[in-house]
Amino acid sequence: LKAEVDGTLEVAGPGIAQALTDAGLIDRYELYLRPFVLGRGRPFFAGARPPLRLVATDRIGADTLRLTYVPA
Repeated sequence: LKAEVDGTLEVAGPGIAQALTDAGLIDRYELYLRPFVLGRGRPFFAGARPPLRLVATDRIGADTLRLTYVPA
């Protein structure tokens, strides 16, 4: 699929992200943090968090941070 697409493939949702993580198919994780309270929800990682290394942080607007990680 990566060879057929020009650009970035994006995945949202912990279930499919976990399946791709388990298969070793994710090159980069971009986590967007925006502080507000929602109550209950699903964890970002459906299973155990993979070992990650922070490679970049970016501020987006006044209230959002993008954290970029790669597999460690």
